[in-house]
Amino acid sequence: MAAGATKVALITAGSNGLGAAIARTLASEAHMSVVINFHSDSSRADGLVQELTQALKGLNASTAPHFAAIKADIGQRDEIRRLVAETIQQMGRLDVVISNAGWTRITEFSDLRQADDEADWDRCFNMNVKSHFFLFQACREHLEKSEGAFIVTASVAGVAPSGSSLPYSVTKAALIHLSRSLAIIAAPKIRVNSVSPGVLLTDWGRQFSEEKLRSVEERNALKRFATPEDVAQLVKHLALSNSVTGQNAVIDAGFSL
Repeated sequence: MAAGATKVALITAGSNGLGAAIARTLASEAHMSVVINFHSDSSRADGLVQELTQALKGLNASTAPHFAAIKADIGQRDEIRRLVAETIQQMGRLDVVISNAGWTRITEFSDLRQADDEADWDRCFNMNVKSHFFLFQACREHLEKSEGAFIVTASVAGVAPSGSSLPYSVTKAALIHLSRSLAIIAAPKIRVNSVSPGVLLTDWGRQFSEEKLRSVEERNALKRFATPEDVAQLVKHLALSNSVTGQNAVIDAGFSL
């Protein structure tokens, strides 16, 4: 149990890519205990837990961060409730929630025929908007107790019409507005912010064609991509700051300029 020892962060979709980068940063630099949520691949989640534990081996056992992996489908509200309940059961408290889950099906953004798929719209709204609201509802009482932070992963596609699909872009814009709305509703106890990365060269980002990636890199004012580690540093700042709420932090190497 890590109750009273360190702050506790819960990261959904936390076993790989951006979620894993955030877990490493919060553990090593903010000295937080971390719960890593995963959907199906327990090997990656368990491997990350072992990595984090080994990296901090030798610290005082009573004050060292603790790490755990919990399987849950963030697309199901009952699963979200169970995830939060198990987090509290294992860790004793909750200070920071990184709502990082999302979904898209890559289509041609400008092709309305490809966008005309009701199943895509429904799943995008469920994963990119509703799941974040349901997670907030599930953890609200615990974040109020700790006067903690709720941070959602949006996308530059929600700021500048672009991205993997029209449903994705629209629902990420809705998520940014949800975050700002929750910041008003949850104040003054809970700080709510969003981060909006551009394309990251994670497993997800590499689903785009090489031609598409080169096009994005050329459009980026800095002529490079932001990295998961860049975004993780920004998330850490939002998690620790007592004065920032209702903001959407874009980190896209200048794509949206």
